[in-house]
Amino acid sequence: MYIATILFIAGYIIGSIPFGLILAKISGLGDIRNIGSGNIGATNVLRTGNKKLAVLTLLLDMGKGAFIAFVAAYSTMIETISEPSFKIIDGHAIQLENTGGTTYEYMHIFGLIAGFGAIVGHCFPVWLKFKGGKGVATAIGVFLAATPIAGLAAIGAWIVTALISKTSSLSALVAVLIAPIVTFFVYGPLPASISFFIAALIWRQHRENINRLIKGEESKISFKKEK
Repeated sequence: MYIATILFIAGYIIGSIPFGLILAKISGLGDIRNIGSGNIGATNVLRTGNKKLAVLTLLLDMGKGAFIAFVAAYSTMIETISEPSFKIIDGHAIQLENTGGTTYEYMHIFGLIAGFGAIVGHCFPVWLKFKGGKGVATAIGVFLAATPIAGLAAIGAWIVTALISKTSSLSALVAVLIAPIVTFFVYGPLPASISFFIAALIWRQHRENINRLIKGEESKISFKKEK
């Protein structure tokens, strides 16, 4: 349990780095919290009209989630593999009892736990009075690193939905909803349960967007600079 707690805290610290805010200020665009939706993510950076900066923000937000999830997942796998699966008793090799999960199950679980921490950090960064972004890019990065097939499925769902609806928020909601479903069938119920909590957090962060979608008032994807 203490390992999961440490991984979650480490993920929170990494995830709370507000790349969008930092890049916008460095580029002389001011505080992006004062425009558009007011959040620190790539979609709001795009509203400044600087596409390159928005793409860089997207990659960095994905990267921080992928980084901590990858480190947690694969360090856990190496540690588990290094542990002996048997012990010697009276000169005989005795197989150790299965503790309830395989090496690869633990790898995905710990990767998702650390990644969940990163998403929480992005959404509620302590440095910004717990007012951050919506966590979509960071979540995609986490899925790609911890559960790659689910991550690819989420990206595919985002692209298809965006092409059809031309609505960023709807694309994000569909993408993070697909991930736990794919995770369940490919990686098992335990990793899927963590993916579900990630999806629930992303949906919570989009509650205003959901209300606008229901009313038909949600804005379409635009590459024009807001005045």
